[in-house]
Amino acid sequence: MKTQKSENTKQLIIEKTATVFNVKGYAGTSINDVMSATGLSKGCIYGNFENKDEIALNVFDYNFARVTEHMKERILATEDAIERLLVYPQTYKNYFRYPYLQAGCPILNTATEADDTHPLLKASAQKALDLWKTSIENQIKRGIDRNEIKADTDPTEIAVIMISMIEGAFMQAKVNNRMTELNIAMSFLEKLIRNLKA
Repeated sequence: MKTQKSENTKQLIIEKTATVFNVKGYAGTSINDVMSATGLSKGCIYGNFENKDEIALNVFDYNFARVTEHMKERILATEDAIERLLVYPQTYKNYFRYPYLQAGCPILNTATEADDTHPLLKASAQKALDLWKTSIENQIKRGIDRNEIKADTDPTEIAVIMISMIEGAFMQAKVNNRMTELNIAMSFLEKLIRNLKA
């Protein structure tokens, strides 16, 4: 049975290495990076996690949960369906304000790296992407039911387009180290969302 101290140490390792894994990726993060970020010995780290894989999987879940919680809080702050959808481009357009997004989107970072090299991480990224897509689809369905979004709107189509635009634009911002393409894409996405209004 795991003690509270052990659980606290695990959580500390996850939190302290969250940004490291998101910036350097799974392959680029060494056990020395984990030791440096946490101030813990190798023995202590491996006393709490079986291997680097287990740390990486826990860190991905943690990073994704932080983004999800932030989005959920902002979405639930309004009842209007269009305003709820606008939370996405507005948040990503201003990603530099949120420490957990500055290193990049955890789904994009993980999916790109783990595509062919790490099946478990890839599965985690797929699950996260499915949850995100379903969440947007549900917001659109809710908006249609409340007569706030046009009845002929295809929830899956809009969800796929939104995610593709956000991730593609975010990737360009990180690669080019500038906001130009991200701002263009998010402004276009805002127009697309406003055009869904019933």
